[in-house]
Amino acid sequence: MAGLNEICITQTAATVLALLGEKKGAEMAEPDRRVLAQAEKLYGAGGCDRVFMYHPDAVAMWIYEKYRAHFAQLEKRAALRLPMRSVVPPVTPVAFASMYSGLQPAQHGIMKYEKPVLGVETVFDRLPEAGKRVAVISTQGDSISLIFLERQVDYFIYPTKQECNEKAMGLIAEDTYDLIVLYNGDYDYYMHRRTPEGKRALQALDENIDTWCGIYDRIRDCWKGHRTALAFAPDHGCHRMLGFLGTHGKEEPCDMNIMHFYSFLQEQAEP
Repeated sequence: MAGLNEICITQTAATVLALLGEKKGAEMAEPDRRVLAQAEKLYGAGGCDRVFMYHPDAVAMWIYEKYRAHFAQLEKRAALRLPMRSVVPPVTPVAFASMYSGLQPAQHGIMKYEKPVLGVETVFDRLPEAGKRVAVISTQGDSISLIFLERQVDYFIYPTKQECNEKAMGLIAEDTYDLIVLYNGDYDYYMHRRTPEGKRALQALDENIDTWCGIYDRIRDCWKGHRTALAFAPDHGCHRMLGFLGTHGKEEPCDMNIMHFYSFLQEQAEP
């Protein structure tokens, strides 16, 4: 469809695996070469030894373009700004299933808004099999807290985003995980109950950006001996319905086009 970004979020799975030196599954989409090229430029063939994936829900590319000033501090810290395309339908469990399985919905089996445990291979299978430690942090009842269960990863599921964010900061300080995944659904929550451009939704957007910047600063301080890739990676976009409330789920640029950001924090030599 005209107007849709070329690179699909299905490429995220193999990208995360490749950053950590692991091979993708046979059916997974190819990794995003833009990300891998930047990692190789900075770190050489060794790649990363830490990846942190931050997932704000429903932050559309058009929101980024219209409210770009809100992203100023994020852009100062980000090395790559990558236009991406979600999957059909662009709803949360379908999109995250594709993002971490590397498969289209017809392949992984979640094709509507439902939250079964995925039966296909995911990043959360391959990394533990390779001896990597993985932490998944999410609010209760949300897609990431449910569809990736029954893997050999550590799940930290809390009632509030504040608890999730605090746990993420604590895990960074502990420095024991190769991959940390953190989900925040507050922009999506307020977008649905208000409007994508409403005061409370934009406040939630700012809080997501502030959280990501805080994670960046925490990693910079605590992971000085590591080579880290840090992503800001929404799952889908959104649009305003006739009337007032926000929604998503259409195969149109407003819901399909999103912007992913990657930052690379280089290993720092000890003084």
